[in-house]
Amino acid sequence: MHKLLRQIVKVGIRTEAPPQADDSLRQITDRLNQEVLRLLGRALAIRHVDAGSCNGCELEIHALANPYYNIEGLGIRFVASPRHADMLMVTGPVSRNMEQALRRTYEATPEPKLVLAIGDCGCSGGIFGDGYASCGRVASVIPVDVAVPGCPPPPAAIMQGILTAVRAPAQGFR
Repeated sequence: MHKLLRQIVKVGIRTEAPPQADDSLRQITDRLNQEVLRLLGRALAIRHVDAGSCNGCELEIHALANPYYNIEGLGIRFVASPRHADMLMVTGPVSRNMEQALRRTYEATPEPKLVLAIGDCGCSGGIFGDGYASCGRVASVIPVDVAVPGCPPPPAAIMQGILTAVRAPAQGFR
């Protein structure tokens, strides 16, 4: 223990350099913040539904809340009830056990509503496809406005998908 403490005093604590600023991410976040406030005039409320995923996409969605992406600071928040949501964010292939629950969640979301399918499984059914235990992609159960492919998609791609969905002119937000 003393040897380690002497080494720390002598050398100092070594850490890696902080990451460089990503200009493309800054552009996405600036546009997202401006569009959400311009179109809605308030925060965008998202209800996340895990329809049977492997949790890879959830890890990337949770990364949106860290200080690097700071999605709450952009006027976007996650809510616990679909009755308070403007957008549904669905991950995973829809399992047969989640099919009815996803439909009820969609019906409980007030109009106008947006649906974002996240990940390859949500977009196309992924490696699970359509089978006895899976309904396949999200669009086979509820209408999808924007699909964000990737296994899992990076947080910047998810933010770009949210921006694309909010900008959709046919949704009545304008």
